[in-house]
Amino acid sequence: MKLTNIEHIFFDLDHTLWDFDRNSALAFKEVFEKQKIELNIEEFLQVYMPINFRYWELYRNNSVSKEALRYGRLKDSFDRLMFEAQDSTINLIAENYIEYLPNNNHLLEGSIEILEHLKSEYKLHIITNGFEEVQYKKMRNSAILEYFDTITTSEDAGVKKPHPLIFEKALKKSGADKSKSVMIGDNLEADIFGAYDFGLQVIYLNSEGQGVQNQHPQIQKLNELLNYL
Repeated sequence: MKLTNIEHIFFDLDHTLWDFDRNSALAFKEVFEKQKIELNIEEFLQVYMPINFRYWELYRNNSVSKEALRYGRLKDSFDRLMFEAQDSTINLIAENYIEYLPNNNHLLEGSIEILEHLKSEYKLHIITNGFEEVQYKKMRNSAILEYFDTITTSEDAGVKKPHPLIFEKALKKSGADKSKSVMIGDNLEADIFGAYDFGLQVIYLNSEGQGVQNQHPQIQKLNELLNYL
């Protein structure tokens, strides 16, 4: 069923348009080679990814700082793998990773095509909890920055999704009416529930096809947005 009266589309960035998992793996591979970290990258990522997810939940809830997130997710992963690394090494890896991450530019399947299609009919925007200095580089290097009229980061807003103030900031910046706006993202709590509670229409990108029961429109691939827009 088509959503009606939509004029503004707000996208999440990581895991929604930008292929975070693939780009992150490439960044770690480069960092490990540079720092001569003798760990199997696949085994490391298998441990790191759920730990990183947990730290982002803590960060979103203001339970850890940006610095603690960047250090802790690596420290915990190395400890789990029984890999000894000094704090100075962990901090250097964390710094290199943030430096290298946005240099990789893989997007989720269909990202450019759907943005190209939607741009002619809607105003497009980004709302992201990612770090500001990294998110702009990601979009610039993957050639999608030009599609968006506004970018709202959690650092810019002073709060993180799902806090209502980040959505309020994004709407104010864009001049959008919430009744004529839709949020598209992969995180149920931050993107979907947060935006819906604020008063936006929402579309949940369930890329993994997880058996999630919710009342909102769901898609597995970005081209399925055309079923709603």
